[in-house]
Amino acid sequence: MTGYRSEIQRPARRRVVITGMGALSPVGNTAQETWEAFVAGRSGVAPIAHFDASPYAAQIAAEVKGFDATAHISPKEARRMSRCSHLAIVAARQAVTDAALDWAHEDRERAGVILGTAMGGIELLIDPIGRLANAGSVRVMPYQAIESLCNMPAFHVGLEHGCLGPLSTVVTACAAGTQALCEGLELIRRGNVDIVLAGGTEAQVNPLFFSGFTAMKVLSVRNNEPTRASRPFDAERDGFVIGEGACVFVLEELGHALARGAHVYAEVLGQAASADAFHIAQPEATGVGPARAMRWALQDAGVAPTAVDYINAHGSGTVQNDIAETAAIKRVFDAHAYRLVVNSTKSMIGHCFGAAGAVEALATVMAICTDTVHPTINLETPDPACDLDYVPNVARHRTVNIAMSNSFGLGGQNACLVVGKYQP
Repeated sequence: MTGYRSEIQRPARRRVVITGMGALSPVGNTAQETWEAFVAGRSGVAPIAHFDASPYAAQIAAEVKGFDATAHISPKEARRMSRCSHLAIVAARQAVTDAALDWAHEDRERAGVILGTAMGGIELLIDPIGRLANAGSVRVMPYQAIESLCNMPAFHVGLEHGCLGPLSTVVTACAAGTQALCEGLELIRRGNVDIVLAGGTEAQVNPLFFSGFTAMKVLSVRNNEPTRASRPFDAERDGFVIGEGACVFVLEELGHALARGAHVYAEVLGQAASADAFHIAQPEATGVGPARAMRWALQDAGVAPTAVDYINAHGSGTVQNDIAETAAIKRVFDAHAYRLVVNSTKSMIGHCFGAAGAVEALATVMAICTDTVHPTINLETPDPACDLDYVPNVARHRTVNIAMSNSFGLGGQNACLVVGKYQP
């Protein structure tokens, strides 16, 4: 395992590892179930169950299935909370259990929470706003307005685990989940904390969200074949599919993790973020903004481009995004772009917005742990403008020592995480 990193030396600083993972996704209600579905190439896209989508051109979504919040949270409390808080609480609980953290033996002032979300619990306001428009006044549950705020999932996670360190929420659209992990890394590096519960959560399968993206004409309308609808990098892609979910990691300072005998999944090596400063929704065609984030993340990690084995792409399935991301990868990796492998988790779970980067980080970490890269499903007709190795349709066994996960958000917000096999 020695020698796979470049001669570039990382600065002497606190090392950060992943010791626990929890997830609820459109293809599984645990991290392990989710990963097994990814390797099998199983789609979580189906006709919408959350609301009547018949008035909309797009009538499919990737929803979390078989999840009853009251099986995990008291009915009274669950009624007050948004769905994204429900998902975050359960995913964080799974991650803490997976990490075998015993809070009775931890200094909770040295534990923080950072979650990403694009919209938070806005669905709690949709019905009251409609009734307000019709009646002029409306009665709502106590805390309903507060529970709709974007920072409530992080609050609930911190409350349950008694984390007294920094509590924060990243709201950078589709980049939020990845950027939350990036910020968690920096909190530990700086010495502020030893443990961070970090990840992302989103639950926006609702009429408001569908109305907005239907108006933009960016959603796939393959309603008659939902499992084939999300098809990143395929020449016949017709837009993305809205998804939902949550994924939370236990990030831990290496010495702290070793002292308590924790299992280490992988090491978080570097991160970066950048802005396109170009357009509210359209990516800049040459990929210069995402390339900047990727290049800076590699520099932060002390890793040469030729040392990267695998990239988990943003890969949303829109025509412009997939071409721009391919261009960005070529810009950073040059000839090595054709030697590494790239895939899109969104081909199976759609676009989970603020949770997307976190769920994709799960796929990235598991690729490192298992030396298995999940497929990009539905890649049947290659797009000449997307000419990299996207692992079409069938999982592949390949040594993955260093991997990168990309997330590019609306508003031109880019985040990139670099993860590697743990080496003592």
